[in-house]
Amino acid sequence: MSVMFRITLPDGSVREVAPGTTPADVAAAIGPGLAKAALAARIDGEVRDLSRPFEGDTQLALVTARDEKDALELVRHDLAHVMAEAVQHLFPGTQITFGPATDDGFYYDFAPPKIDGKDRPFTDDDLPAIEEEMRRIIARNEPFVREVWSREQLIDTWTKQGETFKAEWAAELPENEELTIYRQGQWLDMCRGPHMASTGKLDPQAFKLTRVSGAYWRGDQKNAMLSRIYGTGWLNRKQLDQHLFRLEEAAKRDHRKIGAEMDLFHLQSEAQGSVFWHPKGFILWRQLEAYMRRRLDAADYEEVKTPQLMDARQWEQSGHWGKYRENMFVVPDEVPNTEEEGAVLSGEGDLMALKPMNCPAHVLIFKQGIKSYRDLPIRMAEFGCCHRNEPHGALHGIMRVRQFTQDDAHIFVREDQLVDEVRKFCELLDSVYKDLGFDSYAIKLALRPEKRFGSEDMWDWAEQSLRDAVAATGRDTADYGWEELPGEGAFYAPKLEFHLTDAIGRTWQVGTIQTDTVLPERLDASYVGEDGNRHRPIMLHRAILGTFERFIGILIEHHAGRFPMWLSPVQAVVATIVSDADDYAREVQAKLAKASIRVETDLRNEKINYKVREHSLAKVPNLLVVGKREAEEGKVALRRLGSQAQEILTLDEAIAMLVTEATPPDLR
Repeated sequence: MSVMFRITLPDGSVREVAPGTTPADVAAAIGPGLAKAALAARIDGEVRDLSRPFEGDTQLALVTARDEKDALELVRHDLAHVMAEAVQHLFPGTQITFGPATDDGFYYDFAPPKIDGKDRPFTDDDLPAIEEEMRRIIARNEPFVREVWSREQLIDTWTKQGETFKAEWAAELPENEELTIYRQGQWLDMCRGPHMASTGKLDPQAFKLTRVSGAYWRGDQKNAMLSRIYGTGWLNRKQLDQHLFRLEEAAKRDHRKIGAEMDLFHLQSEAQGSVFWHPKGFILWRQLEAYMRRRLDAADYEEVKTPQLMDARQWEQSGHWGKYRENMFVVPDEVPNTEEEGAVLSGEGDLMALKPMNCPAHVLIFKQGIKSYRDLPIRMAEFGCCHRNEPHGALHGIMRVRQFTQDDAHIFVREDQLVDEVRKFCELLDSVYKDLGFDSYAIKLALRPEKRFGSEDMWDWAEQSLRDAVAATGRDTADYGWEELPGEGAFYAPKLEFHLTDAIGRTWQVGTIQTDTVLPERLDASYVGEDGNRHRPIMLHRAILGTFERFIGILIEHHAGRFPMWLSPVQAVVATIVSDADDYAREVQAKLAKASIRVETDLRNEKINYKVREHSLAKVPNLLVVGKREAEEGKVALRRLGSQAQEILTLDEAIAMLVTEATPPDLR
């Protein structure tokens, strides 16, 4: 009797199939519509090619365009291969390296061909021709064929084809690992897969090549410089158009562009990764910080301040020295040589490091004095300035910097308090996000990674505690984007992640809360329990904004610089029509300032339409226009940002209205 495999479908039904049967065969047996719609197969949770035969009894789910996350990853991976073939066809002598899918598209790194002995790097001018060649490859409807090769076969093939980068990589692969290539027609690449059935499954109007940049082989600046071609790929033209619109809108909202226009901040090479905050930008910072401080005070947090520089031995004890040292700024504890001759540093001083995070210092504060179980929870907050040694190439405006300030806090709790404290944090975070103009966010639970500290029982308890806490808030639903992410937790604990959705649909991971039993153990933190014995507290690491720098960048792009009035650096400008109204304008400005409105005057001898346009570009929310008539009647003409209309009010009415609108949401 021949062996049969049992294939269990999502509805629980079971089909028995012979060895050699593929998911494509099962799809065809169910119906021609499904056979046409199927893009890949999920086999016991792993996405595989439709043409790859079953290897035993299996849980099968067919991937279609409705499974958007999996479908997009397949499309983008396929497009990377199609692009690489197109480039090598158009530019003989080009070598391929790697080409992964990304969050919104794909890229491929190429070693450019040589012309007259010199590299011929790719440019944006090459992209239209590459796109057209990609469409020709898609139209050929070439099957993606998976083949298992030996390491020697790979090395030999790449060497014969002059693919030195691929040959180098293949030589480092383990001999006992199953190695696969995928081919479409005569073109092939070393790849784990999966891929769709053929190039014809791609929509030829649903992709666009976007730019060319430089990239080092294997990310090491000591290696050869390659050309990286980026593209974006989608399931259909409508999705592509929506994405291109978002990109166009994102360019308009770029925090670097708006930051310069509004005179908020600047960056320069003399302080890589650190922000120069201008007066208006720092007003925005101070308003945000003051708001967060009031919210923390109301939630019974205690604010602390800890050292910037700590001995390396402390970082060794906390575990950061071994696991995080490459991201730390290390400082020798010695007086530098001031003479012209000799080394600046002797190398004999003890090492210290600027703090990359606040948590070890907070444990040291917790350890001062004896703590009782009655003292817990202790909520310790710090707007802590930290430094991380990010590579220059990874820096991005104020979104990714080397010096940053966290809205950091650590909560020390007993086991029985954990769920309630996480619940309270989730409710505080929800209120803060709504106050700042973010009504939509997703909550994700990052679960245990493969390499981790702690027992399975500890992880079971910690993960379930976070589930229970979110459930207690009613937010463990699809409406809140609830999702569990296997393998995404920290090495010492699971964590909740909070992903904001901005005005143009982009998501930003900002808030987080994670449990930690490891650091209190390493630094010997304890409290006296009701039984009179010492117990380890559980430490909750939590942040709502993440860092002030990055969150302000997100705020700028979300609001396109048109901040809620309470956050606006300049809340109103009093602009004159004629010089006869200058004295009245000064009077209006003085009364608004006395009412705590951040106000400026514009008394320049310019036409009022010019002034209106200029202050609109500066994103000033309120323009109070005054002329001779307004001065005589004690009134103002109020124009709102983005509106052509104006409202005539008495000065007292205008002040009362603006004071109400300028009040921070937590004080209303």
